[in-house]
Amino acid sequence: MTRIEVLKTYKLYIGGKFPRTESGRSYPLKNVNGVEIATMCTGSRKDFRNAVVEARKAQEPWANRTAYNRSQILYRIAEMLEGRKAQFMDELMQMGSTKKQAEEEVFTSIDRLIYYAGWADKYQQISSSVNPVSGAFFNFSVQEPTGVVAIIAPEENGLIGLVSTIAPIIVSGNSCIVLASESKALCSISFAEVINSSDVPGGVINILTGNAEELIPHFSTHMDVNSLLYCGNDKKTIQLIKENSTTNLKRIVIKKDIDWIKDDNESPYFITKFTEVKTTWHPIEQIGASGSGY
Repeated sequence: MTRIEVLKTYKLYIGGKFPRTESGRSYPLKNVNGVEIATMCTGSRKDFRNAVVEARKAQEPWANRTAYNRSQILYRIAEMLEGRKAQFMDELMQMGSTKKQAEEEVFTSIDRLIYYAGWADKYQQISSSVNPVSGAFFNFSVQEPTGVVAIIAPEENGLIGLVSTIAPIIVSGNSCIVLASESKALCSISFAEVINSSDVPGGVINILTGNAEELIPHFSTHMDVNSLLYCGNDKKTIQLIKENSTTNLKRIVIKKDIDWIKDDNESPYFITKFTEVKTTWHPIEQIGASGSGY
C-alpha cells in the first residue's frame, strides 16, 4: 500500500501564536521541481491589523528591557537556529539552493544574529553624545526605538533576508511585522518556530505570508505603524509606499539590489535607521552661596 505524504500547512505567526489566516485562503508552495511541498496561508488586511495590535502592545515592554537582556535573547535565537541548521539547509535546497549555498546562508544567518546581539548594548556609544551647552545644564542625546516597524522582506532570500532585516530592528527595542517572501516562504514560518522557542516575547516579531501586491497598501497606510522597510526594486511599489506613508509621516527605508550574504550588509548604523534621537536638558543643582555646582 502506497502511503500518501501529509503536507504541512504553515500558519501565520502573530502575537506569539500560530493562527490560521482570517481570510481562510491559502496557496500551494512548490519546490524547485514544481512539486507541491506545503500549504502557506495567504494573509489578509485583518491579519495585518491584528499583528499591528500585538506589536504595539509588545513594543514598550520590550524597549524597557535592558539592552543586555535583548542581546541574550538574540543570542538564544542564534543557538536555536544552530540546533536546527540541518532542517533549514534542507528547506533552502528544496527552494533551489545548492548544498553549498544553503550552508552559507544558514551559517551567515546564525552569525548575523550573534553580530547584532553583540551590538545591543554598544550601538549607543557610537550614536549618542553629551552636547556642549552654555549654562548650568547637562545636555545629552540618546537613541530610542522608533516603535512599530513594518518590513517587506526580500523576495529572493527566504532566510538570510528575513534575519538581516529583523535582527537590527528589534535589537534597539522596536517590534515588527514582517511580510515574508511569497515564493520562498518555507524558511519563514520555520524561523517563526525558532523565535517562538527563543524567549522572544509574543508580539515583538510577527510574520505574515501572502501576496505583497495585496498587502503593501495596508502596510504603508496603517496609522499605527511608525516606520517601514521595503526590500525590493519595483519602482511603482516604491512610489506607492512613499506616497501612502505621508499619511502619518512614516520613516521609510528602501533597500535595493542587496546581496544579504555579504558582510557589507551588517552594520550598527542599520540599527540607528530605526531609532529616534531624544535630547534631554538636565539642570545642574547649585550648592552653597559660592555658586559652585556639580
